[in-house]
Amino acid sequence: MPILKRNDLIYPELSYEIIGAAFDVYNLLGEGHHEKYYQKALAEALTNKGLKFKQQLSCSLNYRGKILGKRFLDFLVENKIIIEIKKGNKFSKQHIDQVLDYLKLNN
Repeated sequence: MPILKRNDLIYPELSYEIIGAAFDVYNLLGEGHHEKYYQKALAEALTNKGLKFKQQLSCSLNYRGKILGKRFLDFLVENKIIIEIKKGNKFSKQHIDQVLDYLKLNN
């Protein structure tokens, strides 16, 4: 069977590992739990795959050199990929905007 590889992913192998971990969590836990339980399970799944990650990583929101506040990333995996846990069966533009905002923050 041929291996499918997408050309639009910056880190395809790492992305596949993360997606595999996420599917493993969902397949074992199912739906309907609080986000914090999915986050704990995903941390365990990423650890089992040998991936390095940070949880609840604090990032500063700056304006002209002054910190206005903090945002928290659910996961930063291998210092390359941000994971934002969302519960539910709908993914809105607001969710996408939230992750895009994270990419603009200064650590």
